[in-house]
Amino acid sequence: MNRQGASIASEWIRKTVMMKKLILLGSTGSIGCQCLDVVRCHPGRFEIAALAAHRNQEMLAQQCREFSPRFVALTDEKAAALFPRNELAPGAEFLSGPDSLVELVRRCDADTAVIATVGAVGFQSTFEAVRTGKHIALANKEVLAMAGDLLMREARQCGVPIVPIDSEHSAILQCLQSGRPEEVERIILTASGGPFRGRRPEDFENVPVEEALNHPTWNMGAKITIDSATLFNKGLELIEAHHLFQTPLDRIDVVVHPQSIIHSMIEFCDGSIMAQLGDADMRTPIQYALSYPERIERSGRKLNLLDISQLTFFPPDLDSFPCLSLAYEAAQTGGTMPAYLSVANEEVVSAYLNGRICFGAIPRILEQSMKRHSPRLDYTLEDIQAVDRESREITQEILASL
Repeated sequence: MNRQGASIASEWIRKTVMMKKLILLGSTGSIGCQCLDVVRCHPGRFEIAALAAHRNQEMLAQQCREFSPRFVALTDEKAAALFPRNELAPGAEFLSGPDSLVELVRRCDADTAVIATVGAVGFQSTFEAVRTGKHIALANKEVLAMAGDLLMREARQCGVPIVPIDSEHSAILQCLQSGRPEEVERIILTASGGPFRGRRPEDFENVPVEEALNHPTWNMGAKITIDSATLFNKGLELIEAHHLFQTPLDRIDVVVHPQSIIHSMIEFCDGSIMAQLGDADMRTPIQYALSYPERIERSGRKLNLLDISQLTFFPPDLDSFPCLSLAYEAAQTGGTMPAYLSVANEEVVSAYLNGRICFGAIPRILEQSMKRHSPRLDYTLEDIQAVDRESREITQEILASL
């Protein structure tokens, strides 16, 4: 086939491929921006139907100019007042305020909702997306940590797939295709170890914020980067894996793998271990979540095996990283305890980023706050909302007393 014929064939294929309409919540964050990179690489496959952010109205306006979404939302009222309405496409609707994400999801006709928000803010909108039949591409760890039982149950009832964006859970999903669920012996979650792997507990007390934000392999938002530095992030991922893949907690292990080449593994009953390898580029798991169950031409970096000098693995040091132990404890307690701890961690990390506490105080405050919560093992969405308020109030009370 000559060049012109190949071009015509390519255009025909592009036009006949089913276009997926996407809602992107958290479009100005790290995951949101990389999601838009994937869309740029595959203009014939994905269309942005809606964009939503918290307060970055300038970047959101730029995104609207490029992608012309039908719905746009800013949850921060002050930022919404500054948003340049002339950047909206003709006929586009602009929503604002704390409830705007839920309203946007309810009103926007789309195939997939990409949940790229951080923290509890993505909670209600994720459930609304499930109820309205949208497929879920999930990057928000806290949603599953807070109410994984309820979310997975509702997704099954609505026939809605939840496809993870986290590189670790994307790896697990891919490895699971090598066998049947009943053949899985254990899930092995890999952790980079963050910027402080190998440090002793006494070295953590007064770590500067800029040092904690200097992750060795991943480029992420501030909150998740601090969670990676404390290994709290890996605790959230353990809870995620428990719910996503219906696997008992005692069959999920964490290993530290500094190179971040193997993103996670599955050990099967015959002793075989399946691993998914890739460059430390979030565009790869984002693209897989968007195109699932298909694989399409890559938009992320390609891994060159010849560049890898070694792959090493270590057990996590729970003495140096007690936040991982706290997450284990919350997961084993179950009920509302993971939700309580997840929200408390939001408050404590924010306090550290704002210079109110030292790095070493993070696990101490979390442990102190956890002791004041009496978990409910059977809970509803209303209970989770109440726990959210309780956790913030108690944690802020502890912070104020320091």
